[in-house]
Amino acid sequence: MAHDGQLNVDAPVVLDDLLVLTKAALGPVDTVLATATDSVRALVSDGGRVSASLIEQHQTAAHGLAWLATYAQALRQMQAWATRMQAENRFGETEQLLHQITFGEYLWQIYGGIQMNQGEIVRLQDLGLGQDDQRALMDPAIMALTQGGNTQAARTRLVALMQEHSANITVGASGLDDELEMIREQFRRYAVEKIEPFAHEWHLKDELIPMEVIEELAEMGVFGLTIPEEYGGFGLSKASMCVVSEELSRGYIGVGSLGTRSEIAAELIIAGGTDAQKAKWLPRIASAETLPTAVFTEPNTGSDLGALRTRAVKDGDMYKVTGNKTWITHAARTQVMTLLARTDPTTTNYKGLSMFLAEKAPGGVADPFPTPGMTGGEIEVLGYRGMKEYELAFDGFEVKSENLLGGEEGKGFKQLMETFESARIQTAARAIGVAQSALDLSMQYAIDRKQFGKSLINFPRVSSKLAMMAVEIMVARQLTYFSAFEKDEGRRCDVEAGMAKLLGARVAWAAADNGLQIHGGNGFALEYKISRVLCDARILNIFEGAAEIQAQVIARRILG
Repeated sequence: MAHDGQLNVDAPVVLDDLLVLTKAALGPVDTVLATATDSVRALVSDGGRVSASLIEQHQTAAHGLAWLATYAQALRQMQAWATRMQAENRFGETEQLLHQITFGEYLWQIYGGIQMNQGEIVRLQDLGLGQDDQRALMDPAIMALTQGGNTQAARTRLVALMQEHSANITVGASGLDDELEMIREQFRRYAVEKIEPFAHEWHLKDELIPMEVIEELAEMGVFGLTIPEEYGGFGLSKASMCVVSEELSRGYIGVGSLGTRSEIAAELIIAGGTDAQKAKWLPRIASAETLPTAVFTEPNTGSDLGALRTRAVKDGDMYKVTGNKTWITHAARTQVMTLLARTDPTTTNYKGLSMFLAEKAPGGVADPFPTPGMTGGEIEVLGYRGMKEYELAFDGFEVKSENLLGGEEGKGFKQLMETFESARIQTAARAIGVAQSALDLSMQYAIDRKQFGKSLINFPRVSSKLAMMAVEIMVARQLTYFSAFEKDEGRRCDVEAGMAKLLGARVAWAAADNGLQIHGGNGFALEYKISRVLCDARILNIFEGAAEIQAQVIARRILG
């Protein structure tokens, strides 16, 4: 460290100085977050209670608070990662650069403005903080990191190390144990051999992922990864789910998402199913004998699930379902639907909703929905094509009474909420995979493409884009792994999972967008894979809770 208290990026960073500086920066960030929380709480409270209407009125402040809290948590998890890596003698130059650039960039954004997306920047003054409040950030450690953490020299050196160690699966040590890294290696090999060579053709032809791939993934245990062993699964951790989802999505998001439907269905059944339902369905899902699909969203409700209108009326030992659903992924060739419908017609909110394990016959290309009482049509989409999206119509569609989840009406919304933590952790992991795919493609293109007598990677703004992709991928990783560890320990982690998904989706889109920019005009050509990655990345900010809904949920929990 230089004598003036700033990082000297032209000389090797002194390890102890870096970790001391980054640890010291956390306190002032927490102080600003606490002040912002109090400020926004006062803004959205009425009579001492947080008001939903006032949160809506002051949405920018509330959602900005969620982003500020996400950045604070991201920095804490990067510090925890760096400390572990140092203790394990794995905190090499690459890891140090990732760490210092993260703190240099994120601290500057906290002070000057956090990008909620490319068109919306939230600043501390938007959260009600004045200049005196913001002076908490005028801390020597923060000033040193903002001035010397994220520099051109640091980014250039990081990219040089990335080229030297291009055979490594991740840029920098992930921080996971050897068992999880062995799982990563297994699925990375599979993605390289069986997914990446074919994914772009599947995308361009808008084809379903071949059943052969699904069968191979079933043999590898993907669909029963976190299902308890007593029900035919592997009983592994949510962290293992993250690694598998990450590496498969790195190959192609459609393949990485195949396990999501099984994860959601299994979570629903484990948390809310009867013993008989667990015994019947979990082994089938674990083996992929039964492929599930989630049937929740309706055409006019979007994120407002409490307003669902699809009806399920009891008729003897059956329920008859009538209504419309949309954005149903992998609907045609699955055998069971986790179907959310209204069983109490007197209600207009979430209280009258019930969840069903609705059996159906799998369909083919000619007749995608052969089950009586059910019709559907494909929704053509930009990306995320490997399973296809559908709109469905039910007209007297029959579901056995025994397939009412938990055997009790009115519990559907609560049952669904219990799955959101795992679903959002898994989505964050998919986002990391997509971002990593963008980095893989862009790094290779920048090396191979020659302009003005040298490779693109030798131009500072190109190398800076690649460096920031690597940095933010590691940040998203640590936030996602932390939420997975919290889930594995049985602790409530809806906020942590939401933060991981919120940041991960933005990171994936930024990586894909910058990756296409590196490709220049070629990136706009359909034949180049980065065009697919851009299309696939865009959905991550929408499904499993749009970014705005995600920020709303985080803010409500913080303010509550």
